[in-house]
Amino acid sequence: MRAPLNRRVYVVGYGAATPLGRTFPLTWERAVKGETGFVKVTRCHVHSACNVVGEIPGWNPLDLDFVDEKEAYNWNAQFVILTMAVINEALEHAGLAMDDETGPRTACLVGSALNGSDAYRVAMDNYLNRGPLKVSPYLLPNLCANLPSGKAGMLLGFTGPIFSPQGACASGNHAIGIGARMIRDGDIDFAIAGGVDTCIIPEIIHGFENMNATIKIREGDRAFSDPGQASRPFSVDRKGFVLSEGAGAVVLAAEEMLGRYGLTARAEVLGIGWTSDAHHFTRPHKPTILRAMRDALEDAGVSPPDIQYVNAHGTSTPPGDRTEVECLREVFGRDLERIPVSSNKSQIGHTLGAAAAIEAALAIEGMQQGILLPTANHIPDPALSDVDVVPNRSRRQPHELILSDAFGFGGTNCCVVFRGV
Repeated sequence: MRAPLNRRVYVVGYGAATPLGRTFPLTWERAVKGETGFVKVTRCHVHSACNVVGEIPGWNPLDLDFVDEKEAYNWNAQFVILTMAVINEALEHAGLAMDDETGPRTACLVGSALNGSDAYRVAMDNYLNRGPLKVSPYLLPNLCANLPSGKAGMLLGFTGPIFSPQGACASGNHAIGIGARMIRDGDIDFAIAGGVDTCIIPEIIHGFENMNATIKIREGDRAFSDPGQASRPFSVDRKGFVLSEGAGAVVLAAEEMLGRYGLTARAEVLGIGWTSDAHHFTRPHKPTILRAMRDALEDAGVSPPDIQYVNAHGTSTPPGDRTEVECLREVFGRDLERIPVSSNKSQIGHTLGAAAAIEAALAIEGMQQGILLPTANHIPDPALSDVDVVPNRSRRQPHELILSDAFGFGGTNCCVVFRGV
C-alpha cells in the first residue's frame, strides 16, 4: 500500500431533511427560533402511548423534479429517494459539480439503522393478502443499505466507493470519520457522508415502546396537550426519546481541492474517536464512551479546555443523558461549567442513523453564524445542575472548536471534533 498523504479534510457543504423542515435552510430557520417538530403520528395508525413522533413536514417524493410516479412506486423504501434529495442539496450547497474529474474521486457513505423496513412491511402485506406474485421485484434492492448511495450516484454522477456504515445511531459520525480518513490517505478527494432513516411504521413504534426506549405520553404529562414538549433531554422529567425520520449529509473535501474547485471551507474535521462497548446491546457503557471522547480529542491534537461547545447525543432517556454527563464531567472536569452542552434531539427527536450527520450540519452552521442551538423543553434536573445545556433559547456566542457525540445500540460510540474556519 502507498503511504498516506496526510491531507487536511474540510466540510464544504451539507443538506438535511428533518421534522423541522424538508431542507436544511428550513430546518435551521426553525431550530434557531427554538421550535420543535413533533406531532401525533400521521404516517400510520398505532395503538400506543408512544404516538408522538417526528415527521418531515411536507415531504412528498413526487415534488422532486427527478421523481415520477413510477419511480416513487418502485422505490417505496422512503430512505432511497430521501437520500437522493438530501445529497443533491448538499452538493448544491457545496457548489461541487460532478464531472469526469470529480465524479471518480467522490465517495458516498450513508449509514442507516433500519434500512428499508418500510418497503418490507408493504411486501409482507402484499404477500399475506394478495399472494406471492404481488411481492415487488424491487423489494431486495429497496432493502439494500448501499442503494440510497447508489441511486444518488446514478442521479448525480459520482463513481467513487459507495457503502453504508452501519453504526446504528452513530452511523453518521462513522460515515464522517471513514470519509475523512479516505480523503486524508488519498483514496479519494471528496466524500458525501451521512445517515438516513425512515422508521415511522407500526412495528418499529411498538418495538421501541415495548423496550421502554421511547416516551409514553399519558394524561398529566406536559406533552399530552402539546406534542412539541415530548423530547426533553437533560430535563428532570425526561422519559425517553421521540422517534423521528430524517436524513443528513455533509460534503467533505481535501484541502487542496478547495482552491481548485472554488469551494468554501465551513469546518475542518479535526479528530475522530470510535469505540465499542462489549457490554450490553442498549445500556450505555461509561468506560468506552469516555475513551471515544478522549480519543477524539487526542486525534484532534487538542486538550479538553480547548473545546468551546459539545453537541450532545442527548436522547432524553434517563440513563443515557445521565451517563453522557458523567463522561463529560470526567473528560472536562471543572471546565465543563463554562462549556455549553446542548441536544438537537430536543427539537428534531431521534432520527436514528441520520442523527449524527444532521447534528454535525447543525453544529457547523452554528459555528459559522456564532449561534448555539438550544436544548428545548428544558426543566432543570438538580442532578445535572452543573451543566449549561443552553436551555430553551438559542444563544449568540462565538465558538470554533466543538465535540459532537454519537452513541448507538449494539454498543457503538463515535465522537468527532470539528474546528470552525
